[in-house]
Amino acid sequence: MPHEQLADLTQPQRDRLAFVELRLRFMGEMRRQDLVTRFAIQSAAASRDLALYKELAPGNIDYDGKGKCYVLGPSFQPIFTFPPERALSWLTQGFGDGEPMHIKAWVASESPSRLTHPDLDILASVTRAIHYECPMGIEYHSISSGRTTREIVPFALIDNGLRWHVRAFDRKSQEFRDFVITRIKRPVVRKGQPVAPHEMNDQDIQWTRIVELELVPHPDQPRPEITEMDYGMQGGVLHMKLRAATAGYILRKWSVDCSPDHSLRCPEHRLWLKDHLAIYGVRNAVLAPGYASPESADAGASYD
Repeated sequence: MPHEQLADLTQPQRDRLAFVELRLRFMGEMRRQDLVTRFAIQSAAASRDLALYKELAPGNIDYDGKGKCYVLGPSFQPIFTFPPERALSWLTQGFGDGEPMHIKAWVASESPSRLTHPDLDILASVTRAIHYECPMGIEYHSISSGRTTREIVPFALIDNGLRWHVRAFDRKSQEFRDFVITRIKRPVVRKGQPVAPHEMNDQDIQWTRIVELELVPHPDQPRPEITEMDYGMQGGVLHMKLRAATAGYILRKWSVDCSPDHSLRCPEHRLWLKDHLAIYGVRNAVLAPGYASPESADAGASYD
């Protein structure tokens, strides 16, 4: 029934209701002012939108008088069907929150799609825990440990180019790790439960550390001037600043040869990390092509 009622609304109305649903589903709460700010409408119009959404989906939205905000309802069922890419672009880049609909492309294009997408209900639980800055209980499936029950304190999403992770403090191992979102089952957001100071993201050394890298055309590949053009290099060097927690993912995604003697000769390795010691101490440097840590003890990666 809600879908039939939605069809009778104007496109601007549907866009505003889609925004309401996204805020509730992924943040867990919203205020009337969020609508006013996002769409430049009057407060009275925002109140009408919220009342209309509650009429269309009464189980999706409640009002928290103490917090003076609208919160996720106890029996939430989405009335808009968002593709994962749209939801993730809204979460990470802040746009694309209009009603999902087929729009004719301005130019013909093709782009590779991901092999897997996170379940939006799982993702929504993760993002609500991030927003509330609270712990969450999960059932996690890892290659090394199989199925385990854990309690984590998530604080950021990470895209490694192939799949999405959540960066979190893991209370089981007592360290910060990356968890693949598609491997998370049965999430429980523990809103209001305390988080210790050592579990906060400012205590994550791999997250707060910034590594400065110099990438150059691979010495053993032809036409270095074309590589300079492809990567927008200045003076034959591409300077990058990355969080240590993401460096290994990005170097692998770009197929950067991170060996000290540029020993990887395959055609995909068009870039070489000029100083391999720049990623010394980066825990996920084990993912970087050709990188070998000077100390074997440094080989433990911060993902599971």
